[in-house]
Amino acid sequence: MTSQTITATASGTWKLGDRTVHRIGFGAMRLPQQGEAFAPEADSRDRDQAIGVLRRAVELGVNHIDTAAFYFSPLRSANELINRALAPYPDDLVIATKVGPGRDPSGAWLPHATPQQLRGQVEENLRQLGRDHLDVVNLRIVGTDSLADRFGALAELRDAGLIRHLGLSNIHLHHLAEAQAIAPVVCVQNMYGIGASSEQEELLRQCGEQRVAFVPFYSIAGTRRTAGAPAEDSSGVQAFARARGVSAAQVRLAWTLHRGAHVLAIPGTGDVDHLAQNVAAGSLRLSQDEVDELASLRPDDAEG
Repeated sequence: MTSQTITATASGTWKLGDRTVHRIGFGAMRLPQQGEAFAPEADSRDRDQAIGVLRRAVELGVNHIDTAAFYFSPLRSANELINRALAPYPDDLVIATKVGPGRDPSGAWLPHATPQQLRGQVEENLRQLGRDHLDVVNLRIVGTDSLADRFGALAELRDAGLIRHLGLSNIHLHHLAEAQAIAPVVCVQNMYGIGASSEQEELLRQCGEQRVAFVPFYSIAGTRRTAGAPAEDSSGVQAFARARGVSAAQVRLAWTLHRGAHVLAIPGTGDVDHLAQNVAAGSLRLSQDEVDELASLRPDDAEG
């Protein structure tokens, strides 16, 4: 699959609130360091390399970048790399960030923020990105408890003009309705990919019915999660990729995009060649039979 001249426009568009984005975006989680994200022993990525990847992403038409203040290595911060690489920001660029989790300077995880602490996290993202407002802020949660107090706190910051749109991350089915009763939700970020569970499929379906963007994470990495894409993908995905003359990662990305017009992909990488391949996946067209064939892979077949 030739990827050099394929841009993110090939993936189509969707609206995040009042902002139109290409359906292939970029995830900044892996940008600050090489190897597994958040691993304390991993080396920080070369600064110029990271900046080059971000600038190339925008050149390739990417206008949706996912980040967070807790994406950092000992020497690099994803938000500050984005600021250095892309400010002053293009008018069409949408930067989505996450709040809820936090890390101390050593990288250790902190308890998730209380409603009162969320404003400080929003302000830290604003400072690092050099913005006077945030395009999209996703509340990331853990567990099944009510998110009303925390989402309500973000809704107040939205009313104050610090946030333009709100989203959710890592939620269960009931959380979407709970949040929608407080303020509009423009996107849901959840783990999703080939071999997804029935609950994940139902959440994707409900988002589509409500015209809420569904933004899968770990769609390439699968169970390896922050460790990134597997060196040897599953036999089922590999066989399919060979038959189409593409990479397994491109198959996984294309498959998620075919699950609904409201699905937005945010693959991350620190390599410009991998970036081009990820963007090119937005032009890969699958028949309904091929989509169904890949969906039928059992979780162990899908994850390798």
